[in-house]
Amino acid sequence: MTNKEKLMVIIGPTAVGKTRLSIELAKRYNGEIISGDSMQIYKGMDIGTAKITQQEMDGIPHHLIDIRDPEQDFSVAEFQQLVREKITEITSRHKLPIIVGGTGLYIQSAIYDYQFSAAPQDPDFRCNLEQRAEKEGNEVLHDELAKIDQQSANEIHPNNVRRVIRALEIYHCTGQTREETQANQSPELLYEIALIGLTMDREQLYSRINQRVDIMIEDGLISEVERLFNSGLRDSQSIQAIGYKEIYEYLNDRVTLPEAIEKLKQNSRRYAKRQLTWFRNKMGVEWFDIGDGQQFEKKITEISAYIEGKLKIKSNT
Repeated sequence: MTNKEKLMVIIGPTAVGKTRLSIELAKRYNGEIISGDSMQIYKGMDIGTAKITQQEMDGIPHHLIDIRDPEQDFSVAEFQQLVREKITEITSRHKLPIIVGGTGLYIQSAIYDYQFSAAPQDPDFRCNLEQRAEKEGNEVLHDELAKIDQQSANEIHPNNVRRVIRALEIYHCTGQTREETQANQSPELLYEIALIGLTMDREQLYSRINQRVDIMIEDGLISEVERLFNSGLRDSQSIQAIGYKEIYEYLNDRVTLPEAIEKLKQNSRRYAKRQLTWFRNKMGVEWFDIGDGQQFEKKITEISAYIEGKLKIKSNT
């Protein structure tokens, strides 16, 4: 008999249909949704992050959306802490917590017993890097990080010197990247979990991504990004998000608008491919192909049977 809290997790690439499914399952199982997206935490960044609207929520409570201003940084360790607090809080109300999102590292960190403080430290090395950053500039350290740990360099903005230095320090002490250090831990799942992955035919998914970008443009993405740009927001983690960095290139007169939009579609497709690779390699996911929209009700029934078997719960419908 387990004393672990019950948890449902719905993951998958961008534009696959996680939002629609999550609302239906939340209704069936008396659930509340925790966003597992590293960019939907930011206020005022709605269109480009495909943030769920109040209408789409359909009365289902959502958590960890709009909790930071765009100029603030946010780390995976902070996410880990906040998600675990929310899981306990939701469970205490006799509701089922449901994590929904596509940011693999963030979700993995929350549901497994990863220790971010476990990597060794070297205060002298760190102090030396801090001094170098002051003398030589932030970009120098970020370039060094990119040579040894490209993934961390992609995730961390050059001006987030503290996190750049920490990533360099981890490599200095262990000879491994942040991700490799985490992978070498043998963490256990902290929850009694139903881990659901959504997928569909690659060409169909890419078509949906392209269509979603067109809708974002129609819905005012350019104006949303212009507002951030005109507010003076420049060197922040938030604007490294797909959907924002491409439009910033246009606003900085580096590309034309059609070029920026095409780049946005391309980057979104590539991100979806990386998401699928991550989830398949890193997490024990039960996959469901939901490519045929006409079969949605059938898939809901199939997924519900899996959930009820894994979590030993019953639908309220």
